[in-house]
Formats: sequence, C-alpha cells, structure tokens
Amino acid sequence: MVRRKKEIAVVPVLNIRKGEGRELDDHVIVEEPLEIRVRPYDSDLAEGISVAVTMRTPGDDVALALGFLFSENVIEKVGQVLEVTHLEDADGTLQTNVVEVRLAPGIAFNTHHLSRHVFTSSSCGICGKTTIDEITARVEWDPQARGPVPVRILQQLPERLAAAQTLFAQTGGLHGSALFDLQGQLVAACEDVGRHNALDKLVGTLMQQGGIPARDRILMLSGRIGFELVQKAVCAGIPIIAAIGAPTSLAIELANRFGTTLIGFLKGERFNIYVGDQRVEL
Repeated sequence: MVRRKKEIAVVPVLNIRKGEGRELDDHVIVEEPLEIRVRPYDSDLAEGISVAVTMRTPGDDVALALGFLFSENVIEKVGQVLEVTHLEDADGTLQTNVVEVRLAPGIAFNTHHLSRHVFTSSSCGICGKTTIDEITARVEWDPQARGPVPVRILQQLPERLAAAQTLFAQTGGLHGSALFDLQGQLVAACEDVGRHNALDKLVGTLMQQGGIPARDRILMLSGRIGFELVQKAVCAGIPIIAAIGAPTSLAIELANRFGTTLIGFLKGERFNIYVGDQRVEL
C-alpha cells in the first residue's frame, strides 16, 4: 500500500542485502501530471486554453507555469499575468493538477503557434521547436558577469546544490537546478522529477522575485546539459552554466552563439570548460 504526502510517497519494498531479504518502507518521489491553461483577458471561453501537460513533482506549480510560459515566449514578465490559480470543480474541490494563467489586458496569445510546441512529458524538452536563429531574435540581452569566478568557488557548487536538494536526499529521484551568485552563495533552488521542470520552476521563482535578467549568476544543474536547458538559461540572462553531467553538441553551439560560459563534468577538482573560459579564474 502506498502512503503519500504532496511530494513524497512511502512504499513497501523487499530489500535484498547479502542474499537476504527484509521488508522495509522506501521513500519515492511523487510524479503527477500538471495541465497548464492560459486564459486571455478578453476571453469568453468557459475555461482557459490548455497549452501543455507535463509530468512533474507537485509543488511550486505557479513558478513552474510562469517559467514554462516565459520559456515558450508567451510572457516576458510577471506583470503580464493577472493571476495563476488552481482550478476548482463544480463542487468546489480543488484541482491540484490543473493551473490556469490569466493574462493581463492587451497581452496577445497566439494559440496556433504554441499548440505545436508544448512539452508532453517531464523529459521531452523543446521537441524540435526552436532554431537558434529564433532564440537569437527573441533574446534582448547579452550575458554579463563581472567575474572571473575562482575555480575553488565552482568546485563547491555540486556539494551546495546537493545540500539544497532536500527531497532528493530523501528519495534519490529528482533533478535539481540552483542559482548561485559569483561568491558561491545560494540564491534559489528548485527540484522536480523532470530536469526541464526544475529549471522552469527556478526561472518562475526568479520572475516572481524580479530577478530576470539573472546577470552575475551561476546556474548549477544536477544532470546533463541539453540544448533546451541552455535555451531557458539564455532567455533568463544567466551567463554561466555548470553541470555534473555532459553537454550536448547543440547545447555547446547555442552557448557559443550567446557567449555563455558552459562547464560540464563538474565533480571534485575536475571539470571541462566548453565555452567561455574567460569567466573562470584558474
């Protein structure tokens, strides 16, 4: 029988050690769908327009919706949104897996453009949506960081990210995205079963705090660096991206286009600088 809280479920397992089995309770991360709906200000529809369903870890749903719509170029700032709410059924029961984003007056919403490019799972990424030229046309700022960042600061980030991942410590089943200043101090951190969702939650949190563009900041990722993660970071104005895992070729190409420092395989005293080594003090 599964017992659960919002983010964590407790499940019975048969634990095998040295050839012997014993029954234990294990903590696993909860994964549930979240439907994101958008309602234009002047809409006369009975409900908002469904734009995405993503598999996520419950929690920070407002930040996730804001970050997702920012990454999808639906909104540019929090001021373009009147409210983000979980919907209610006719009997008043809260629909915890549906959020509606109501746009402010005068904010256009092109449903045809977005409907071809939504996330359909926690790991599918941009699904071929965006060319680098399209991202270049959208982004209005160049990456800035006063730097350079000492190597010793970078080497501390994986451990500090791990310390910020409280749910991962309990379940081992989450991706993490954390933002640090150039002195290695934590600014914000988010977790989710999907690496894209974790970064969307982080970007949404920054939007709520007025922290975009996120200049003079370092993004630390718990896994690999895919193209779509660099896209989200570039759109948020983050100049330095570091990760425990490897970058992809297209991620490197996008970082090159924008002059974003890209660091992979950051573990212990070893890491690779793929782009932007001028921001690292050896």
